[in-house]
Amino acid sequence: MKESSITIPFVVYTYDELSEPDRQLIDEAREATFRSYAPYSHFSVGAALRLANGNVVSGSNQENAAYPSGLCAERTTLFYANAQYPDQPVETLAIAARNTQGEFLSHPISPCGACRQVMLETEQRHAHPMRILLYGTRQIYELKQVGDLLPFAFSEIE
Repeated sequence: MKESSITIPFVVYTYDELSEPDRQLIDEAREATFRSYAPYSHFSVGAALRLANGNVVSGSNQENAAYPSGLCAERTTLFYANAQYPDQPVETLAIAARNTQGEFLSHPISPCGACRQVMLETEQRHAHPMRILLYGTRQIYELKQVGDLLPFAFSEIE
């Protein structure tokens, strides 16, 4: 038997330490939280991504009484981007969330498992790493690729 461990590399920033393009992407994700439809959870999530061609696409979580018919912000954004720009890889995906009181979270949240799987396949489809920014008012996490969020990923793509 051999015991092993996984280390997840990430960088921690404050908003002011980010580049201007990254601040703009975070701002788009924050703004997208206000377009969330979350009458059940009251937890609003927004995502914004920048494609290789420079276009920015954003989306938000959309809930439905017929749970689980709703969709997370990350998948809403990725699916819309792929439908509009199928040949463009995602350079960076930013995610922000507001709590049930409508306040932005002080620490970042990470995507759910289903979103991580969709993010991974998007990254693999384009053979291009997707950088991830997870927003919190006190700190922002940067991950260089989706595999850092999903180390034992399911994949049929080799």
